[in-house]
Parts: sequence; structure tokens; C-alpha cells
Amino acid sequence: MYYNSLNKNLKKRFGCKVYKLALDGHMTCPNRDGKIDTRGCIFCLGGSGEFAQSGLDTAEQIEAAKRLVSGKIQSGRYIAYFQNYTNTYADTEYLEKIFTQAIRHPDIAALSVATRPDCLEDSKISLLQRLSEIKPVTVELGLQTIHEKTARYIRRGYPLEVYDSAVDRLRRAAIEVVTHVILYLPGETEQMMLDTIRHVCRGGINGIKLQLLHVLCGTDLEKDYRDGKFTLPDMDEYISMLEKCISIIPPEIVIHRLTGDGAKKYLVAPLWSADKKRVLNSINAAFERDDIVQGSSN
Repeated sequence: MYYNSLNKNLKKRFGCKVYKLALDGHMTCPNRDGKIDTRGCIFCLGGSGEFAQSGLDTAEQIEAAKRLVSGKIQSGRYIAYFQNYTNTYADTEYLEKIFTQAIRHPDIAALSVATRPDCLEDSKISLLQRLSEIKPVTVELGLQTIHEKTARYIRRGYPLEVYDSAVDRLRRAAIEVVTHVILYLPGETEQMMLDTIRHVCRGGINGIKLQLLHVLCGTDLEKDYRDGKFTLPDMDEYISMLEKCISIIPPEIVIHRLTGDGAKKYLVAPLWSADKKRVLNSINAAFERDDIVQGSSN
């Protein structure tokens, strides 16, 4: 079994263990502040930065985040990961201030910025390109699906061509791109999910995150789930789908995530995903048993 995992890639690249520090850029999202919508995406409880050190400036957040992982790390370096909400949804001057503080910190090996492709004006890409001359910069884009009917249902708020354009402009600026894909969105067939994987891989991305759909309490998705409008896979079905995805992802693309785990206190379904250790062990056991090789059936 072989796949190009993030941990292996980072260790090879930097020569040591590398940890992500979740940071908060104190931004919101055009899907929440009224520019596009006020409800957010249908599955979103309110940003994704559960572990981000909010309320502090960038330098203070880095030190606080380092203390959080101090029990796990004896030696190594860090990635400054601006995770919560849309981290290019501010003016370029402000972004330059917080990103520069992060990337120039002596313990930071690289900068990672999670954002929406419709919040990447040319001036912001130019800024990221300048920063990439100091240390590596990665932009993570939340695409989730290529299918417009699903995109409208989840209230993504932009068409596929906006994503394609953002990837093209980032790649021409020599900025690394990681794309987020959610598996088992309501109404999507196996073929639709695989079509999304094929599309993003053809776009020249550097990495991909595969995320199992989670239903969290308090979201609009929860109501549809409780109304029986869709179902979610059991663990074996999900692992089988992962195997099919990995077999068509080119081996040079780094797989940053295979599942994800929703916060237990908010998780409605699938409940089996809450046992992260069991899930990852089951994935690894299945991959070894079935001899899965990344990119084996492109």
C-alpha cells in the first residue's frame, strides 16, 4: 500500500517532524456577512478553526499554539495555518501584516492559508507570491464538489469556473494549492464524487483533502438529515470509497486528509467517525489488505 501522505511529504521536505499551528486571522466569510448570504454553507456551524487561538495577535497566537502541542513535540518546526473562516477576506494591507508576522517567525517553516476561490483578487495573489519568496506558501481552497446542483444545495456561493480560475492564477504565481473535497454530499453518486476528484487533479493542484460529510447540530444540514432526506455511509462503505479515490489521484499529489472528525459535542452523524483512532486504524488496515496504490487506475 502506498499513498503520498502529508506527514511523509513534510518530513522529506523539511527533514523533521512538522506540526500545523491553527491561527485565527479575525476574518469572517462572504457567505455569512451578507455579501453572498448570511446563513453560511449548509454544513457549517461557524468556521473550521476549532483549535485556533483567537483573540490574540499573530505572534501571540503562535506562542500559544506552540504551548498547546508542546507535549507532543520534542523537536521539529511548524506551519502557520490560518484556518478559521475565509483568510483572504480582508484588505491586502491587513493580510500583509498578519501573514508577514507569521512567516518571519523563526520557528515557522511555511505558511498555509485556507480561503475561498472567490476571495483571491490579483493583489492578494501577488502578496502571497512575494511571501513565497521568503518561505513556502500554500493556499487551501474549499471546493467540496464540481457539481453545480450540489453546490447550490450546500450554498457554496460561486460557480466552478471561479475555482478553476483561482487555481490557474495561483499556479502561475508558483503558489502551492490544496483543494478540499467533501465525500457523500447529499444526492451525489459514487461516479459524481470520482468526477470531482478527477477534475481537481487535472487542474494541477499540489494536494487534496478528502473529508467525510459530517452533520453537526445547529446546522441547516441537520434538519435535512433528521427529515430523512439523505443518508451517510457506514465505515466500511466510506473506506471502500476512499480506496477508489486514492487509486485515481496521481502519486505526485499529496493527500493531506483521509476523513476528518467533527467536534464530538456537536456531531449528529455519522457517529462512528467520532472514534478517530479506530477510523484511521481501519483505513490503514484496509489499504494494506487490499494493496492500494495511489494513482494505480488513472
